[in-house]
Amino acid sequence: MSEATAASGPDAGTPDRGAGPAGGTGRAPDIAGKPGAGDSLPTVLEVLRSLDSGPRGLTEAEAEERLARWGENTLPERRAPSWPRLLVRSLRDPFTAVLVCLGLVSAAVFAWGTATVILLLVVVSCVLRASGEHRADRSTAALRELVATTAGVLRRADADASPTAREVPVDELVPGDVVRLGPGDLVPADVRLLRSSGLTVHQSALTGESAPVPKRAGDDRAPGADGFEQPQSCYQGSSIASGSATAVVTATGARTLLAAGHARGADRHRDSAFDRSVHGVSWILIRFMLLTPPLVLMSNAALRGRGLETLPFAVAVAVGLTPETLPVLVTTCLSRGAALLARAHGVIVKRLPALHDIGAVDVLCVDKTGTLTQDRPLVAGALGPDGRDDPDVLHWAAVNAWWTLQLAELPEPDALDEALLDAADEDALTAYDGTAVVPFDPVRRLATAVIRTPGRLGSHTLVVKGDVEAVLERCRLDGDERAAGRERERLRRLAAEAAADGLRVLAVATAERPARAREYTPADERGLSFRGLVTLRDALAPTAADALAVLAGQGVTVRILTGDHPGTAARACRDLGLPVGEDGLLTADRIDGASDTELSELVGRTTVFARCTPEHKARITEALRGAGHTVGFLGDGVNDLPAVRAADVGIAPRGAADVTREAADVVLAEKDLTAVAHAIAAGRHAGGNIATYLRITLSSNLGNVIAMLSAGLLLPYLPMLPSQVLIQNLCFDAAQLAYVHDRPHPSVLVRPTVLRPRELLRFICGFGLLNAVADLATFGVLALALHGPGTGDDEAIFHSGWFTENLITQALVMMLLREGRLWAHGRKPGSVVWAAAALAAVGLLLPPSPLGPPLGLTTLSPAYYLLLAAVLALYAAAVLAARARYERRRGESGTAT
Repeated sequence: MSEATAASGPDAGTPDRGAGPAGGTGRAPDIAGKPGAGDSLPTVLEVLRSLDSGPRGLTEAEAEERLARWGENTLPERRAPSWPRLLVRSLRDPFTAVLVCLGLVSAAVFAWGTATVILLLVVVSCVLRASGEHRADRSTAALRELVATTAGVLRRADADASPTAREVPVDELVPGDVVRLGPGDLVPADVRLLRSSGLTVHQSALTGESAPVPKRAGDDRAPGADGFEQPQSCYQGSSIASGSATAVVTATGARTLLAAGHARGADRHRDSAFDRSVHGVSWILIRFMLLTPPLVLMSNAALRGRGLETLPFAVAVAVGLTPETLPVLVTTCLSRGAALLARAHGVIVKRLPALHDIGAVDVLCVDKTGTLTQDRPLVAGALGPDGRDDPDVLHWAAVNAWWTLQLAELPEPDALDEALLDAADEDALTAYDGTAVVPFDPVRRLATAVIRTPGRLGSHTLVVKGDVEAVLERCRLDGDERAAGRERERLRRLAAEAAADGLRVLAVATAERPARAREYTPADERGLSFRGLVTLRDALAPTAADALAVLAGQGVTVRILTGDHPGTAARACRDLGLPVGEDGLLTADRIDGASDTELSELVGRTTVFARCTPEHKARITEALRGAGHTVGFLGDGVNDLPAVRAADVGIAPRGAADVTREAADVVLAEKDLTAVAHAIAAGRHAGGNIATYLRITLSSNLGNVIAMLSAGLLLPYLPMLPSQVLIQNLCFDAAQLAYVHDRPHPSVLVRPTVLRPRELLRFICGFGLLNAVADLATFGVLALALHGPGTGDDEAIFHSGWFTENLITQALVMMLLREGRLWAHGRKPGSVVWAAAALAAVGLLLPPSPLGPPLGLTTLSPAYYLLLAAVLALYAAAVLAARARYERRRGESGTAT
């Protein structure tokens, strides 16, 4: 018996309105039985004729011929890109393209060392990224599951033979096959029902909704029904909850509705948050690099009369502005975070940039069922006819559930009966003797158990449970006809109030009958005494409340997009402490009537979107993105596919519909918000380190470029040799790789981390100017305290002094511009501190070492170091003051670079 659709309430007897995927069915032209919107429903006879089949099934020869013509009943395989193709695709990254251009330009001016280093870094970055994504593809390929393995089918040896039932592999089913379905069976293809008995079907793999949907054989089309809502058809990917049926296969393989969704999921959605950020930052670098070489050449030609001999220096300046190790660091940060996430929490990041995107998420859209609530109800209460609590009502409802299960020989109780049995005293249920049962069916919307109470000979008790209206119609109420009508209306209002509060409602009634041996039928369900109402609510997911609190602490707003009744969704939110408010709930009809501009305003203050179709979910996601949010969407049904693809980050659990899981960017071990919170934390960890690297590297590089241009105009020689620029950049970039292993301060995790090009540009300009001022002050120190003009050591001393100051200032900013607190009390120095110390040591020790003279460096006097210490102290104080002002302004605006 299944009564999930018999309960009155928000979702009573109403399939999910969001139950079909957008678009067509992908059917072959001559296969009928699954009408689209506006089409007339073909009769069963017309379907059989179009398939050239009949109730006796196909012959073996016909099945073989059709298998050869239509192919196997399998979903089209999505071939994962090969490793070489992933490697080539990684070259399209804008950062990588910038570096390739610089490497080629360096080679063109015969700066072979610079060109070799840059191109080597490009190769390393591409190999790391391609390898990480290839591993993710292999992991998700292992998650592909067969929809079913075998199916019961009627086949005949020849045209005159009688049909025999046998099991055949699902991939050998063909259109026209007649299959038999029973409780627990997976529907192996799209089918049209020929006969059915008490059939209800779980379509959660297709629609994401947990309540079984009633199905029936017939030729009448349900008003307004389309797609998965059609009661005469069942679809591949669904399963039988209760009852039995015989059906004819109408579509297999690539022609099923499930495969149609699979095909629509083949195209990737448009650029994500990471893609947009990368393009923005890349264009900042490109503008600076295109401007720098001509400026260097023209200024040196105009003021110093130098010609093309300064071209290698100009290229070195452009290279100095570029964070050469950026692709390597970004790829390493993301791949390391993805690997840790997979090992610790079973979360697979299929596309490495998606880890950054999920860290940038500030709005997470989820369905209710399976995310906030479990796929089972719980008893909320039992009300007598007067509206007061009455435990006897629950007792009688559980008696009905117990003996219906026992006598109807069902494999297991349905969800509502299981909830009733869990809430009742089992010993009290077995005190009766069950004698007969009239099972539930979707037409009557009732189930009746006939019991005998020990000690009461000659009497049977009918216990009836089901839909409120169906039960009330069969009850005898006190008083005349008018009084009985008023009482019936009062009871309806009592049930409606409970339903409006988001509860499912079952009515319970009993009747005493003389004992008899004759079989009981639905005609005996009359003259009942109304006992009361049992209310049920959705069981909350055990981790949902804690996960919502964690997400709120991370600055993520949760939006509920569901096909359920608004009352059901709102109640689940209230039970979990998720505020909805008076204006926080929107239904499908309101969404349909809103323009795109109006919807963009509504989504900002709406928490629950109810009665959503796939198109509604995708449109809401688009509106949120259009309002400037970075949106993640967690879905598991085929109906979630358009929204999964429309979001910045599509998220699906491992048990999701195959097409939805393959379209997702992130795959969870389970449909659990806690795993999403872990993924967001990992994304912010990686994104925070990448943003810190960009801020520090670009601001330091910009300061150096400004200082180089100034010095080039003031000095009769190049301020730094190209080889020295290259060594300095390599040392700094190598030290910056320590950010891959850095642990950002917890404050980084409480807000989305997005690379905002405009804010990044303001940061690097401000702190770059500070760095340039420190360099110019060092020039003054070199002019005052060191050898004056006319000595042979001027050039080497200038190069050495600036080389040392550059590396020490870069070591300082590595520590002073990290996210969060500067120093972590009680913690040992991390990788960044050790890398900064090593960088400063190179700056101090390389000039006087034996390697110094070959590089054009020399030993410096002690006086220089004393004056340099004063300059660095002032520089550190200025950086700290600027940082405090920057963080204060960022806190007021609530943004994160």
